Parts: sequence; C-alpha cells; structure tokens
Amino acid sequence: MTDPEATDPEAARTVRTEIRGEAGIVTLDRPRVRNALNLELREAMQAALDGFDADPAVAVIVLTGAGGNFCSGRDLKAAAAGEPMYAGRAAQLAAFTRTSTRKPVIAAVEGYALAGGFELALSCDLIVASREAVFGLPEVRRNLVAIGGGLLRLPLRMPYHLAMRLALTGEHVDAALLAEAGVVTTLAEPGRALDESLALAGRIAANGPSAVRATKEIVRRAFEWGGEAAAFDAQLAAAEPALASPDRQEGIRAFLEHRDPVWTDR
Repeated sequence: MTDPEATDPEAARTVRTEIRGEAGIVTLDRPRVRNALNLELREAMQAALDGFDADPAVAVIVLTGAGGNFCSGRDLKAAAAGEPMYAGRAAQLAAFTRTSTRKPVIAAVEGYALAGGFELALSCDLIVASREAVFGLPEVRRNLVAIGGGLLRLPLRMPYHLAMRLALTGEHVDAALLAEAGVVTTLAEPGRALDESLALAGRIAANGPSAVRATKEIVRRAFEWGGEAAAFDAQLAAAEPALASPDRQEGIRAFLEHRDPVWTDR
C-alpha cells in the first residue's frame, strides 16, 4: 500500500509556524498519525522552536498539534524500520525536551498526548488542555521505557504515588485529573486550547522580556542548585541581565507615570 504522506505534499509537511501578536505558534502537522514523532518531525520542530526563541518579535512560544490531537508519541512504524530518534548524540543533547528554550513555552493540548507526546507537553512551561484531552505514559505496555523526561518530571510535578500509578500502569488519564494534580495549568473547552493558550501568552508577553526569561530560568533550575544558599547565589547570576537591562528603569518609570511600559530588551 502506498503511504499517503509520501505522495501528498500537504500530508508530508511536518510542522507549521505562524506568529499571532507576540506568540509564535509551532504546530505539529502529521494529523494522519496523530502527530507521531519521527526524525523529520523532531528536527523540524526543533528548528521552529529555535527560530522563535531567537526572534525578537516573539515573546512566548505555543506548541500544539494539528487535526485534533497534540501528539501520540514516537512513530513506532519508523522505529521498527530502524529510524533513530535523533540524528546523533549532539542533536539529542540539544533537544527541546532536554534543554528547553529561553522563552516560555505553552503546550496547547487537544485530544491525545501520549508517551513521547505527554513527555513533550511536560517539557513545556505551562500546559493548557481541553477537558477532553487524554494523557498517558503507555510505554510499559510494550516493554518500553519513557526516557524522554516523563519519569523524571512527573514526580516533581505531582504527588509521588500518583506519578507511580501513571508510570507503572501505563493507563490513560483525563485532563481534569492532571489539573487537580497541578500538572495542567488551565482547562479549556474542547477546541479552545489554542485560544486559551494565546490569551495566556498575551498576559505573559505584557511583562518585561528579560525578566520573564530570567524568571523562567530560575524556576526551571531551582532543583539543580542544591541548598538554599547556593540557590540564592545562582539566581542572582540568572537575574543579573534583567536587573541591568534598561527595561528595569522603564518598568519603574511606567509604574510612576501610570502608563504601559514600552519594552526594548527583546
């Protein structure tokens, strides 16, 4: 049987990008396979995320999926054919799921976010999910191990025993459960996850860009810095670019003058 993605140029496209306001939207675009992650999609996604991270017109990145699903995880057909997850060790070490970006990333989740797709959402800084979204780490059902960060991040973001339940059973859970556990930031009505994500992105983008970048770095790295004294020293180094930025004085002046600030340090 002919693979439709091999003959249809539109079907073969793996990622779409656009900018709305100050939000850069990265859309995984393999809807016929629920946006499963093959090597081409991973590389295109990484390039899109890196591009928006470097673009001064973009303050916040939104990651979403086409066709009513976020991402169903690794493309197992490609894996069975011998395709690697990454082109090499350097690409793996630089991958978004391992290194993130300087700017905040919001996952806008509709439908399935399973296996590597759930891990991709957990790699984001905020998760906005449809009430009908479904999450899970089903790797153990196939004698696979979730090594894309899910087993490392879940115990930090939800109660230990609930994390163990998801990891060891491989069961699917709904967005409401993850919202109760604090993993999902915002619950949206079906079909509204992207709109709610863009509204959230707008609230973030109104803040000082260098302060947002520093704040993200401090929150994400807080667990790496050991004791409280070491963490205080480390956070000062992370905050210094924002505190030395001309936007610091602009933020204070705007407050005193009862006006919106005009940020320049992007």
